[in-house]
Amino acid sequence: MTDISVGWKAHLAEGAPLYTDFEYRSVQSYLDEAAEKYGSRKAVIFQNLTYTYKQLKDKAEAFAASLRERGLKTGDRVAIMMPNIPQTIVAFWGAMKAGAVVVMTNPLYMEKELTHHFSDSTPKFLIVLDLFWNKIQPLRERLGVDTYVVSRISDGLAFPLNLLQPIQARRQGNYPHIDFDDKAVVTWKSMVKTRKRYSEECADPKNTVALLQYTGGTTGFSKGAMLSHSNLTCQLQQLIKLLQHDASREAHSFLSILPFFHVLGLVGNVILPCSYAASTIPVPRYSPHDVLELIKKHRPSFFVGAPSVYISLMQQKDVANYDLTCIQFCISGSSPFPQAAMKQFQDMTHAKITEGFGLTEASPCVTANPLYKMQKIGSVGIPLPDTEVAIMSLEDGKTQLEDNQSGELCARGPQVMMGYWNHPEETAATLADGWLHTGDIAYRDSDGYYFIVDRKKDMAIVGGYNVFPREIDEVLHEHPKIKEAVSLSVPHKTRGEMLKAYIVVKDGAKLSTAELAKFCREKLASYKVPRVFEFREELPKTLVGKVLRRALREEEEKKLAAELESDKAAESKSE
Repeated sequence: MTDISVGWKAHLAEGAPLYTDFEYRSVQSYLDEAAEKYGSRKAVIFQNLTYTYKQLKDKAEAFAASLRERGLKTGDRVAIMMPNIPQTIVAFWGAMKAGAVVVMTNPLYMEKELTHHFSDSTPKFLIVLDLFWNKIQPLRERLGVDTYVVSRISDGLAFPLNLLQPIQARRQGNYPHIDFDDKAVVTWKSMVKTRKRYSEECADPKNTVALLQYTGGTTGFSKGAMLSHSNLTCQLQQLIKLLQHDASREAHSFLSILPFFHVLGLVGNVILPCSYAASTIPVPRYSPHDVLELIKKHRPSFFVGAPSVYISLMQQKDVANYDLTCIQFCISGSSPFPQAAMKQFQDMTHAKITEGFGLTEASPCVTANPLYKMQKIGSVGIPLPDTEVAIMSLEDGKTQLEDNQSGELCARGPQVMMGYWNHPEETAATLADGWLHTGDIAYRDSDGYYFIVDRKKDMAIVGGYNVFPREIDEVLHEHPKIKEAVSLSVPHKTRGEMLKAYIVVKDGAKLSTAELAKFCREKLASYKVPRVFEFREELPKTLVGKVLRRALREEEEKKLAAELESDKAAESKSE
């Protein structure tokens, strides 16, 4: 037995065990366990379709059998390019059962991203929704995929919707023609209707890759983090320790908003529910009003989402008409949760909310605020059980700093990836001296709680001072007229760089640059006040609600390049 991180001992619920005895097991073993113990519980709920755990296991094993019959070998990659629908869940568990390595693929990828993604991971199979076929079809010769399994929306519906939906889709022009040949391009139905079943157990969970999860690619082309079976299952056991709630007590349900192709969406809304034998309610397209209606209808108890989702729900004019107190546990991730908004959601739901810190390379969670006893507003909490966290010097990356000193947050634990697929040099740099270097700047207070200051790459230097945009963002979010805000360092032709803030004002509100500057001067040192404020109707974001600072920075770089080119042309003309 391994003693859990010292910090957790002071924050466990009454009577909770003080030790974590990790089981190094396969991911699919959780599905087997749920089907054996709670086979009649609902596993998937989507519109008029319901799968029990017994049915989900059966469909996964049928899908696995078809993959093997069509040539899949243990360790081959299976890419899944689907929204949050039942077929995505079946495909994931089926690939696990078949002994494959899953490659979750963002449906929004364009040609350049898709060709890189597939040339790097070399999947033999691609499971794709028909609505994305027009994007895939022209690239087939360049993707190197042997077999395409194409699913229709109707494949995830029950009678009579499974018959009515295609009729409506044809009328709306959303039913693409596909030349199925039962060899290179096959139907979803043919994969799940086989009488054969297949289930492969993983002999070495610690050294067998289960998932190639590609990073966001904010600094260039994305890399595939190799997450082993034990990386993912140890993470499950850590999250269960965090939640301190037994699956046998009651049947839970997860409202699954975060995309399954995102690491937090996959772990938090597909794998974690299975460990609780809980229902997953997939949401293929986020609409605040529709989600409120789903909460009203299904009364989910677990909610995993990005802060932008929580905030948008609370901003609905009729939110007071919905009872959200069914939500018992909330996990917030992918970006910082503004303090005022978190308190508002807690007051509305009475739920226990944990905000933590994580990244793809850590399956994904490293720290979290305990759900019981002390939580610290603005903190990402303390290390998860059996996870070590250190603050390393920004100068040498090796010296561990003391409390209240800012440096790079580094971590090691059973959930940390095996490395990057096909990128040994990147692996060596990121997993230096046995520590996962996260690229995030943080500090630890005297109680052992960690606070993220900013991304290492986002740190700005203004007048010789280090400035962290997240500090500015927190101040801007305090303004009562601001809906969203983000700041960053942008290039400037005379200053080199300067601070700029992008603002989205609440509906009906009016806000001036002078008012904003005055507000910031009252709360920030003068050198931290943005030089420029730009008002926008919306900010560029990823599907999980994280603001794309990179996109904003690229805009500014293009503007500067055009301005310099114009100046150069004007000088030439004057000469």
